[in-house]
Amino acid sequence: MAASSNSSLSGSSVCSDPEDYQPPIWKSYLYQLQQEAPRPKRITCPQEMESRPKYYGREFHGMIPREYADELLGGAEGAYLIRESQRQPGTHTLALRFGHQTLNYRLFYDGKHFVGEKRFESVHDLVTDGLITLYIETKAAEYIAKMTTNPIYEHLGYTSLLKDKMVHRLNRGRTEPRRVTFQRDDKITSPLVRRSALKDSPEKQCSYEKIHNFKVHTFRGPHWCEYCANFMWGLIAQGVRCSDCGLNVHKQCSKLVPSDCQPDLRRIKKIFSCDLTTLVKAHNTTRPMVVDMCIREIELRGLRSEGLYRVSGFSEHIEDVRLSFDRDGEKADISADTYADINIIAGALKLYLRDLPIPVITFDLYSKFIQAAKISNADSRLEAIHEGLLQLPPAHYETLRYLMAHLKRVTMFEKDNLMNAENLGIVFGPTLMQPPEQNALATLNDMRQQKLVMQLMIEHEDVLF
Repeated sequence: MAASSNSSLSGSSVCSDPEDYQPPIWKSYLYQLQQEAPRPKRITCPQEMESRPKYYGREFHGMIPREYADELLGGAEGAYLIRESQRQPGTHTLALRFGHQTLNYRLFYDGKHFVGEKRFESVHDLVTDGLITLYIETKAAEYIAKMTTNPIYEHLGYTSLLKDKMVHRLNRGRTEPRRVTFQRDDKITSPLVRRSALKDSPEKQCSYEKIHNFKVHTFRGPHWCEYCANFMWGLIAQGVRCSDCGLNVHKQCSKLVPSDCQPDLRRIKKIFSCDLTTLVKAHNTTRPMVVDMCIREIELRGLRSEGLYRVSGFSEHIEDVRLSFDRDGEKADISADTYADINIIAGALKLYLRDLPIPVITFDLYSKFIQAAKISNADSRLEAIHEGLLQLPPAHYETLRYLMAHLKRVTMFEKDNLMNAENLGIVFGPTLMQPPEQNALATLNDMRQQKLVMQLMIEHEDVLF
């Protein structure tokens, strides 16, 4: 068995071409242990128990003492029964024989059976999973503690190979670097002059780093962890799966996986209410398509529309636009032939931005921008806003930059649309900035600062971005 525990990566295929990459040989030690785990043996009660709950079977023995339960189990590994507690009538205990002793667990039922986090359709499944876990954690405690120390991510360049494969595929349609970082000239000392000298960095490409969106998952059939290459044991909830890219790992391994999630378009269920970074990485764009398409349509035929962004379109039509994007993506038809009223498109854009799970100005930076707006000195205030912008995630920054440039162009038609930077700030403040705690009073108190932040970003768009 010791030899099996150390086997693992021999025979793996490592190649320079990501397209030809083959996964490593998975480590079999934990799988072998699961096969060796004791099987459950139900100890049935010879007579019908009137007090038996309807969700238990003949394994229920009524109110019996622990000593008698021990005697009934007979020392057989994996034997189990259910008894009603003598100390707390109405509660139930699972008595399970393992490791030459009887283990007693408080047993619960809420539509499913459970003693811990996992919930099972039957007591038999619960016991089967429990025996597997007990056996593996007893036999391989030291192995499990060390199994993350030599992950295939690092040992075989697993991550970089997957990344290279993805980048190779994505770059087929990319013609130039996406740049959204800043560069300052340290020789410039005046804040105003220094802000005017802000520019995109020619050396760096935008890095849209994204953490994995792991959720507990039940795997059908044998599955191995894609971080440590070890078997994921148990009957249900054996590990976690990233709902954005599909990476499967142990729960303990998920804490060590790098923030390198590359979302799979097949897993993106909708456009609206989808995390901004997830969406742009899945579509390989710098900004969400909704923002690009709506702004393009508005600038094509709506810049002179009176009350642009202030006047609401019909909510039913705005909902139609949302459904169209969710269903058709970049093929959604938002032309004048389909939606003659430009306020519908403007409303759809606002709805998209408002429904983001993490606002464009992220929750963790909200207070920084609010405090910046409270600074009395105009130069220092702009400087503080700029510092906040530098801390935004790349996808959020690029979306905000593009939107502010658009709103600046909207103000150039103020004589026709009656929308200046202050009016637009009133509209977009609560859309792009939301406090971490959804407190109505706090939101009301911050409205003036929200409006001012947006107004300053629009008015000074050319030096802040």
